[in-house]
Amino acid sequence: MSCLGWAGQVIFCLLILKLYCQLTVSQLCPKDESYALLQLKDGFEYDESASLDCSPPYPRMASWKSGTDCCSWDGVACHGVTGHVIALDLSCSGLRGNLSSNSSLFHLSHLRRLNLAFNYFNRSSIPPEFGMFSSLTHLNLSSTWFSGQVPTEISHLSKLISLDLSLNEPLILEAPAMKMIVQNLTLVRDIFLDYINMSSVDLGSLMNLSSSLTSLSLELCGLQGQFPENIFHLPNLQLLSLLLNSDLYGHLPVSNWSSSLELLKLGSTSFSGGLPDIIGNLDSIKVLDLGNCAFYGSVPASLGNLQQLNQLDLSNNNWTGQIPDVFGNLSKLNSLSLQIGNFSGMLPSSVFNLTELLRLDLSQNQLEGTLPDHICGLDNVTYLDLSYNLLSGTIPSCLFGLPSLVWFNLNNNHLTGELGEHWSKSLLEIRLESNKINGLIPPSISELVNLTNFDVSSNNLSGIVDLNLFSNMKNLWGLDLSRNSLSVVTNNNRNSTWPQFYKLALSSCNIIEFPDFLKIQNQLNFLSLSHNRIHGEIPKWLSAKGMQSLQYLDLSHNFLTIVNELPPSLQYLDLTSNLLQQPFPILPQSMYILLIANNKLTGEIPPWICNITTFQIINLSNNSLSGNIPQCLGNFSTELSVLNLRSNSFHGTIPGSFTEGNKIRSLDLNGNELEGSLPLSLANCKMLEVLDLGNNYINDSFPLWLQTLPKLQVLVLRSNRLHGSIGNPTVISPFSSLRIIDLSHNEFIGLLPTQYIANFQAMKKVDGEVKATPRYIGEIYYQDSIVLTMKGTEIPLERILTIFTTIDLSSNRFEGQIPKVVGLLSSLLVLNISRNSITGQIPSSLGNLTALESLDLSSNGLGGGIPSQLTRLTFLAVLNLSYNQLVGPVPHGSQFDTFQNDSYVGNLRLCGFPLSVKCSGDVAPQPPPFQGKEDPASLFNWKFAMIGYGCGLVIGLSVGYIVFTTGKPQWFVRKVEVEQKKWLRRRTKRNI
Repeated sequence: MSCLGWAGQVIFCLLILKLYCQLTVSQLCPKDESYALLQLKDGFEYDESASLDCSPPYPRMASWKSGTDCCSWDGVACHGVTGHVIALDLSCSGLRGNLSSNSSLFHLSHLRRLNLAFNYFNRSSIPPEFGMFSSLTHLNLSSTWFSGQVPTEISHLSKLISLDLSLNEPLILEAPAMKMIVQNLTLVRDIFLDYINMSSVDLGSLMNLSSSLTSLSLELCGLQGQFPENIFHLPNLQLLSLLLNSDLYGHLPVSNWSSSLELLKLGSTSFSGGLPDIIGNLDSIKVLDLGNCAFYGSVPASLGNLQQLNQLDLSNNNWTGQIPDVFGNLSKLNSLSLQIGNFSGMLPSSVFNLTELLRLDLSQNQLEGTLPDHICGLDNVTYLDLSYNLLSGTIPSCLFGLPSLVWFNLNNNHLTGELGEHWSKSLLEIRLESNKINGLIPPSISELVNLTNFDVSSNNLSGIVDLNLFSNMKNLWGLDLSRNSLSVVTNNNRNSTWPQFYKLALSSCNIIEFPDFLKIQNQLNFLSLSHNRIHGEIPKWLSAKGMQSLQYLDLSHNFLTIVNELPPSLQYLDLTSNLLQQPFPILPQSMYILLIANNKLTGEIPPWICNITTFQIINLSNNSLSGNIPQCLGNFSTELSVLNLRSNSFHGTIPGSFTEGNKIRSLDLNGNELEGSLPLSLANCKMLEVLDLGNNYINDSFPLWLQTLPKLQVLVLRSNRLHGSIGNPTVISPFSSLRIIDLSHNEFIGLLPTQYIANFQAMKKVDGEVKATPRYIGEIYYQDSIVLTMKGTEIPLERILTIFTTIDLSSNRFEGQIPKVVGLLSSLLVLNISRNSITGQIPSSLGNLTALESLDLSSNGLGGGIPSQLTRLTFLAVLNLSYNQLVGPVPHGSQFDTFQNDSYVGNLRLCGFPLSVKCSGDVAPQPPPFQGKEDPASLFNWKFAMIGYGCGLVIGLSVGYIVFTTGKPQWFVRKVEVEQKKWLRRRTKRNI
């Protein structure tokens, strides 16, 4: 009986097995679902461009044929027993067409997984019928070019584990739909909504996300407001990416992080605060991206505990202190980005032990130190950028030969040594500009046949360079050898086939003619041959018939005499400081920047210039142009920022056509023959920072209406026919940004403008210590200049430091007393009220001008004594109190012990050192002791009465820039001494 029972069980099992085999062999896919899939196929066309992000697209539907089992079709999966279609993967299938509400797709009611990613659905809306898939656990509609609003029906998918709607930029997820998704999808673990417009979503709704959530990616969603901190506490969270939401705020929690977190990307958000030390406990994290945020404070050393870390980005934040040297245990790190981090201190040497490193970027910090020899162990690094730091010492020669190195940037440091002989053949870009590298350019550079960009400009390289060295580099698009001590041979051709350059810069290379190979360059965009010795005319082949792509052309500081037709696409032209002696050249319509200063251009500015509406900068200063200034120059270009027509022979009136909304930042018409009144339309120049109309014949009263210009820093109206009293302000904060005002040599009368002076807010601020790199007024292609007058000597300042402040009201007919409020201008450097009719006493409040370097009160009617408080002016280098009615002793101490007789001449009742008239009971002090051998090139030891002993820093920087860039300090000294002696002789004769 038991045997029969056992046999029966075996027979039953065999029958079940036979039935199962018959079911699996027979057609399992239900006919209605097979038909629905074939209908779905007919609704689309195959187009590879519909799946451009796939490489390559795969036409899954090609295998779908009627009469075959749909369960065997590509991308289709069926239930093992029922045969129902439960999974459909059509990602990267090259589908193009609409997916509408009546699509046969929605007849597949048993679907659990659906992937339609990377197809093109013609920006149609997501059908609400997606909510009918009640069994769906995984939905991927990423990069499908759906548009419109995400339907709320998506929230009906209560069994959903993974939702991916990302990379659909036209798609919008409104607040109600997001709220319902969060409330209903209680099982969801992965949410990807990148690049969807979620700007209206209340971030508070995210606080109710499922505790089972493992991935949340909301990149570039337009999120606004405070991100809920509790998201960081979700126990299963592994991935959190919020990249590129610039209006998203938040802080990193100081406790209770998810210990399972593997990827955290907050880059390009407004997250701020410090980096908590507890971040070192995230022992599973592989990617940490906090770049381009608002984090601050020091970086904790606990980062060294993150031994699983592959990528670390802390760039573009406001960190303080050093980069912690804790990278020794991060052996898996392959990408380290700390650029623009405000880091200082020594270069972290442990970084160079990371042998798996592919990318290293520490650029644009203030890192110091030398490059260690073990940097040569970075055999896998492809991108190395240490540019814009303070690194010094010799570049290890092995660095040039790192086997995987592709991009190599060490520019803008203080590195020395010579270029290596052995270079990695994988190099595509070498940037070493602005260092102190010396020696020769090695011939082995020609072996880098894959090189695309080579820039060694602004170094100390020397020797003769034959450009044929680079002629066989077919991929080379950028070459810059400028500003070295090289002599470049350009026309020693050996039937070479040259690369097609995009950028070629050979400034200061001792070139005497235009290189012949330029004739065959048809892709050149940027050409700089400035500061060479090229003579004659610009060749005709550099014209409309050649170099159709040329946009940037710098031929300044040569000996060119004639400019012919210019390339039609030209946007930037610099012919400054040549010998051009011709009428105004014909310009292409595409011009943005025109610099032809310091030539001998003649004639008038042609009227056709008004047709070039793209101008941003025009500098025609120091030429021989004449005629009227075209009226259109006030409004012909909405982008015009700089107009400099200084030192020409223009006559007539200033254009009165400055329209509202213009962008003029600098207007310089100094040194012409302009007359008439000042145009009221200048009040429309709300961006104006520099206005220089000096040395003309303008006949008007003081332009009160300029007081409303919020950014005006420099106002020069000297040597005109301006008259009347200055008057009082009509606004609350007049001239609040003004740093330099020069009203000298006019016919102003009345009291000094006390109320204006009291409101010179920019002269009350001290900018702090002067940085190692001074800042100047201007922009990248143009920097403003002025002429400073000290003791009757005009000194041109080719650049204006932003900390430079001066008031010059000299040579007018002002009367009354010096207002005490002048003493409030704590950052004032130069004060000149000479040659007026000022009376009263010198106010003791001038002793508060602790930054003052030059004080000229000469040729007035000042009486009383010299206030002893002036001895507090320890930076005072120039003092002129001559030709007044001052009485009593000259104060002793500090800078006053260094001034000579000429500072006090014409005050017959003054006494004491350095005057010959002794005060009663006075013992003459000895001059300061000699300080040792004087270096004629020293900034602080010029034999120059107006600078005096112990020259002030700011004037030293401003004037010293001119002196040291010309390399002729003695010439400058002699010029100032001669001019000063001439002025003193004239002044003495006038007062005899």
